[in-house]
Amino acid sequence: MIRIEALEFSYDSREFRLAVDELTIESGERVAVIGASGSGKTTLLHLIAGIVLPERGRITTNGIDVSALSEPARRDFRIVNAGLVFQEFELLEYLNVLDNILLPYRINSSLRLNRDVRKRAVELARSVGIGDRLSRCARQLSQGEKQRAAVCRALLPCPSLLMADEPTGNLDPANKARVLDILLEYAEASGATLLTVTHDHELVSKFPRVIDCKEFHFSSSASGSGGSELEREGP
Repeated sequence: MIRIEALEFSYDSREFRLAVDELTIESGERVAVIGASGSGKTTLLHLIAGIVLPERGRITTNGIDVSALSEPARRDFRIVNAGLVFQEFELLEYLNVLDNILLPYRINSSLRLNRDVRKRAVELARSVGIGDRLSRCARQLSQGEKQRAAVCRALLPCPSLLMADEPTGNLDPANKARVLDILLEYAEASGATLLTVTHDHELVSKFPRVIDCKEFHFSSSASGSGGSELEREGP
């Protein structure tokens, strides 16, 4: 499903370099990525999704060399193949909840919006407890409600790869358990790969595989040495 080889990456504003000699995540794996703030968790997801590109190396997802795609092609790849739950939600504040959930179908012609898709969007919203918020604009939602709307949007296209950056970070204990169960149940039922960044160590036990960023190798630009995986991230 995901393979990273000989990757190097750095941010211009920070004097560090990321080095990933090799990292493989198999299809259908459920993986938690943990570590302190600034340890590389979000950057790892962004590299896999093609939101940012490595300076060197290769990232292959679903048999596609994502690192070799143009920006428009990477965007289309994400919409069709990857469900993303961003830490900042990335909802359009002027759209209502239902239209935010349906957004992937509005911006990519390869996804067909029909009655069944609309029905699934409503069912997803109800499953996370925001079924009564569908007509509200995103700006009228609490942080936790925005988080749940973002989860619904990521799940709607039935992606083969689901990547969530702190998907339960703004939720109370009851909704945290509900959302995590939905993500895990979706991955198990569909065979999708689930890659979840979390600071919450209570959730880690639910994941068969854990990647701890404190163990990732960091290579400064001065040393030029390689590493097995990733340790630092940018802003």
